[in-house]
Amino acid sequence: MPAFRLSPAVAAAFPGTLIALVTATGLRGHEPWPHTAAAVEELEQRLADGSWRPADETDPRIEAWHTAYRSFGTNPRRVRPSVDALGRRMAKKGTLPRINPAVDSYNAVSVRHGLPAGAFDLDRVTGDIDIRPADGTESFTPLGEPGTVEHPGPGEIIYADTTGVLTRHWNHRDAHRTRVTEDSTQVAFVLETLHADRDGGLLKVAAEELQGLLAPHAARTAVHHLGPAQPRAAV
Repeated sequence: MPAFRLSPAVAAAFPGTLIALVTATGLRGHEPWPHTAAAVEELEQRLADGSWRPADETDPRIEAWHTAYRSFGTNPRRVRPSVDALGRRMAKKGTLPRINPAVDSYNAVSVRHGLPAGAFDLDRVTGDIDIRPADGTESFTPLGEPGTVEHPGPGEIIYADTTGVLTRHWNHRDAHRTRVTEDSTQVAFVLETLHADRDGGLLKVAAEELQGLLAPHAARTAVHHLGPAQPRAAV
């Protein structure tokens, strides 16, 4: 199993970073996940009746990511943080996309709490995973575009293993290679905040909620945390 490492450069530039790693092994993606289906439907109903709306870029949780994106040269209104893009899509369409139970689980938790989320199929990861600035030589193939190769700009924050880039623009988009499908059995899910002092409790609640959705469909689940004070976590 790989380790996740937060680079000293990212820790120094974003000292309030806190990342929850929710891992699931023995995941069973082909069986019904009624609790996830109910969680998604509840959010859609609350949006429809006006009792809740996704966080938008005026919310401090989203605004912080826009500021971070600008700091490494990304325009966050053209290339949006994942939670911002997901919330905007839901607000417009009234629904969350249905991908597969594991992905639907982290999407529901992400948009409910206004925190970026993603996931990696650990059987497709090579070596350890580093959260670090890109040097500009790395390769990235976007989710759903297996024939496309991109190169992050120098200084852009990425997740990367020894083969290539797993996410661009910190949390904008995941790679095709490590995508989570119904067949994925070992998965690491990530939830992130840039303001642990303000949103650390929210992150903990979100991680526990995600673990609760995963646990009935996995042999084992666990939660680890990554930040400047603990820059390495073995999962």
